[in-house]
Amino acid sequence: MYSAFLRLSQLMAWLGGAMLALLILLVCASVVGREINSILHGDLATALAPGFATWLLDLGVGPVNGDFELVEAGIAFSIFAFLPLCQITGGHASVDVFTNYLPDGINRALRLVTDLVFAAVMVLLAWQLWLGLLSKKSSGQTTFLLEMPVWWAYALSLVGAVVAAGVACYIAAVRVRETLTGTAILPDDLGAEH
Repeated sequence: MYSAFLRLSQLMAWLGGAMLALLILLVCASVVGREINSILHGDLATALAPGFATWLLDLGVGPVNGDFELVEAGIAFSIFAFLPLCQITGGHASVDVFTNYLPDGINRALRLVTDLVFAAVMVLLAWQLWLGLLSKKSSGQTTFLLEMPVWWAYALSLVGAVVAAGVACYIAAVRVRETLTGTAILPDDLGAEH
């Protein structure tokens, strides 16, 4: 079961990474377009090649319309897409200066509590995203520039949140089973190297 959840988590991380790569290209295109647009409106371009400058401007050379709306929606998805892999590999940042000196039993109990709380929070976030999606869909709210339905961004984020909640619940259930049986089920090497 662990390997299936790990593969799902890796797939989500790849999708989140692909989204980030697309957003980087989008922002770069927008910044370059904005700069070229400024140059074409400048005194030098209008003096040296007014026809060429006008032609490029008429083609629509400039910033990408609604770039910040797309970045906002894409980043939200990426964040939720990376959470499952971070949870299943124990990659969350931790401050363990104090807990390094505690007995293993107490550290296992702390890990159990944090995994249970994380699962509860992820389920709550997924539920709230679902409610937000329903609210935005029923209101018909759209973004300002692209007039894209806002619920699309909620739906995209909800996919990542549901997978993150599922992985978090799986990890929490395994931690409970490990505590009740006294056996290690998850791989020993879970945990971030910070």
